[in-house]
Amino acid sequence: MEEMNTKMQGAVERFKSELGKLRTGRAHPDMLGSVKVEVYGQFMPLVHVANVVVADATMLTVTPFDPSNIQAISNAIRADQSLGLNPSDDGRTVRVPIPALTEERRREIVKSAATKAEEAKVALRSAREDARKVIKKMKDEKTASEDEAKRLEKQIEDAIQEYTGKVEAELKAKETELMKI
Repeated sequence: MEEMNTKMQGAVERFKSELGKLRTGRAHPDMLGSVKVEVYGQFMPLVHVANVVVADATMLTVTPFDPSNIQAISNAIRADQSLGLNPSDDGRTVRVPIPALTEERRREIVKSAATKAEEAKVALRSAREDARKVIKKMKDEKTASEDEAKRLEKQIEDAIQEYTGKVEAELKAKETELMKI
């Protein structure tokens, strides 16, 4: 049960972090979390080569640790089509204006969030199946009685309901935030 709860909690936490990366119309440093920059002959996450700061609600400022990488950073942000951002640089920093979301783009982001929620639910069901296999094995080896197995099954179902509810609540909150103008 402890292992299953840990897996389920991990699935919910991953889902929350994935939701944090989705655009909501306000600037947030995690928006650029998926950007990979080619520097020194290899691709590195943006956060490893620059400092990302929220300048205001509609502007991110990216300050590279090495100013010679400024063009590569600007190009990497522009190249990530899923973000739809158009950065500009002044030789020392990259400014990334966050445009207002259109209704169509908001709906696409909600669909993406729903897909991520489904992935989280699949992870939850996988953890449930693993726990059920352990219970079945315990019953087969006679290390657990029928009553104990039924009690554990009930705990598993309660846990899956609880964690699924958390995922759905997070999704609903994100959807409300996205669709609010």
